[in-house]
Formats: sequence, C-alpha cells, structure tokens
Amino acid sequence: MLALSIACTAAAVTWAYLVLGHGRFWRAGEWLPPRRAEPDRWPAVVAVVPARNEAAMLPETLPTLLGQEYPGALSVVLVDDCSSDGTAEVAVKLGLAAGRPLRVIPGAPAPGPPGTWAGKVWAMAQGLTAAGQPEYVLFTDADIAWQPGALRDLVTAAEADDRDLVSQMALLRTQTRWERVIVPAFVYFFAQLYPFRRVNRPGSRTAAAAGGCMLVRRAALQRAGGLAAISGARIDDVALGRLLKRQPGRCWLGLSTRVLSVRPYPALADLWQMVARSAYIQLGYSPWLLAGTIAGLLLIYVLPPAGAITGLAAGSAWTAAAGLAGWALMALSFLPMLRLYRLSPLRALTLPLIAVLYAAMTVDSARRHYSGRGAVWKGRTDQARLGLPA
Repeated sequence: MLALSIACTAAAVTWAYLVLGHGRFWRAGEWLPPRRAEPDRWPAVVAVVPARNEAAMLPETLPTLLGQEYPGALSVVLVDDCSSDGTAEVAVKLGLAAGRPLRVIPGAPAPGPPGTWAGKVWAMAQGLTAAGQPEYVLFTDADIAWQPGALRDLVTAAEADDRDLVSQMALLRTQTRWERVIVPAFVYFFAQLYPFRRVNRPGSRTAAAAGGCMLVRRAALQRAGGLAAISGARIDDVALGRLLKRQPGRCWLGLSTRVLSVRPYPALADLWQMVARSAYIQLGYSPWLLAGTIAGLLLIYVLPPAGAITGLAAGSAWTAAAGLAGWALMALSFLPMLRLYRLSPLRALTLPLIAVLYAAMTVDSARRHYSGRGAVWKGRTDQARLGLPA
C-alpha cells in the first residue's frame, strides 16, 4: 500500500504540472483573433487538395472551398492520386458549377527509390508545382468543409501577425457513439503532445500543424527547401510545422468551428485504423519510446482511479486522497474539450478508460509495423521502413 500511495502521489504531482505548467494545453483556448483591420491588398491563394478515392466526400466539401468569400485571387488544384472511384470526374463536374478556377491533375509516380516520397506528401508536392507562385498555398484535405469566410480569416491572421504558417485543427465529427468517445480525446492528446501555446510562441522548440488546414506562405516554404525537405514524412503536418519553424518562421496552430471534417467513422474499427496507422510512426518506430509511452499512459491515466478505488476500499486515506486528486485534475482538464464538442461533462470521468483504448491502438500500431503492414494512407500501405514497394 505504501508503494501505491507514493505512485499515486507522483501521478497527482504530474497532473498538477500538466494542468499548471504544460502550455495550458487543456484549455482549448487558441483561436484566431477577432477579425482586425483587413489587408490593404488581398494576396493570391492557391488551395492544394490531395484526393485518393474521395468521390463520395467531394460533393460535400469541394463546393465549400470553391465558394469561399475571399476578395483576392483564389484557385484550387486537386491532385487525383491514382483514384479508382472516379474522383477526378466528380471534381471536374463540381468545378464546372463553381465560380472559381479548379484544376484537376492526375498524380504521377513518385521519383526515386520506393519510400523516397510518402504518398500524401508527393501528392501535395505535385499540387504545389501546379500552383505556380501565389503568395499563399492552402494545403487541405478532401474531407474538409469550409464555412464561407474561413479562408478570409486565415489570411487576415497571417498578414496581421506576419505568420509563415497558420493552421487550424478541423472540428471532427462526433455523430456516432464511438466518435463521441474517441474524437475529443484524439484532439486532447494531440494538444497535450504539442501544446498550441508553445507552438505559437516564437523561439519555442515545439512545432506542429493540423493537416486539414495549413495556410503556408509560399516564399517561406521555398526558403525552407520546399516539400522535398520532408519528402519521406508519414505525418506530414507535424513535419511541415517543424520545417517552417526551424527556418526560423512564425507559426500559429489553433482550434476552429468553421473548418469541419465531414469524414464519418461509424465503427470503432474505423477510428482504431485512424489512430493505429500513425501512432508508432509518431514514436519514431522506437520500441523504447513505445514502452515508455504505454507505461506513462498507465501511470498518469489509469493509476489515479485505481488508487482511489483501492484506497477507499482498504481504508488508506493517503492512497485514496492522492488517487482522487489525480483523477479530479485529469477530469477537469478534459472538460474544455468536451465543451467544444458539446458533450456531457460526465464523460470526463471515463478518460482513463479512453486512455487504455489509445494505449491498445498504439501497441497495435507497432504490431502492424513489425508484421509488415506499415502505415496506410487511402488504401496504400507504406513499407518504406522495410524496403518494400509502397
């Protein structure tokens, strides 16, 4: 019981640090500032959309991008990345009905040996080449819907604060039971890993971006070496954020309710795949980091409620108090994210169980890697680490 009491105290102290000193990651407080004075001249923007088998998504999303209320020059380049479902044809039809230019280009094979280019980054690079020389490039995904003035706000923020990268975490769907369980925690854990306030602080080493919405200053990307500098990145958004911040560049990452992901994840298996395909990549394929991550999840998330219940049952006031303190701080830190997604605050008490699910997904991600399945993007298995063709 003494060892459990000490461990629960350590977990509670860890939660006190996370709440008070870890970039206030839990507050869900990083938003674009209210629209200030708009630019005297609106810069040209080209949106680049990698699309692989997205025929079902495009009718919901592409018109919202083409219909942006943006006063400057805006065009869209959609890269059809070897789709087999008529993605290009659907995009062309949608473009004919829009008032802005849309160019659909077929994806070409990546140059170099297999694994030189990650599939999505190569699609982004082809779109960037086709975009020409606009002042800004907007990298977005085929499952992202845009409210009418969202791009205008992004450009205003980039111009007002001289940012090389302005990125917003799209509001994900929470319509199904499992989406409501997994999605808020997904954003919460991402913010814990990359505290947005630290990302946004010049000089901080923390860098990241959210792949569904990345407005990039074209000249800054060129100075940093272009997308070739991150050609093999399997987590392209974080890699791009790091690249631009290292040059050094001014970056901003925050939340949004005006940039929306419409991709459904109806079953746990769909969400499991979303997390497992990149979790082990995030750990650099390191078994030591994997072991440390799982141990950390169990210590920080599982031990406090386990200690609280054990302490109450055994009559150990110290163990119960330390466990309850850690559990309470954990639950309180999850409330702002639940509020963002308009979910019951009672769900905060289940965060330890959700953390166990994420631990299992992370272990499964490693299992897939060592079994030769690797990461998957739009049905394409990435076997670069194994030296196999992707």
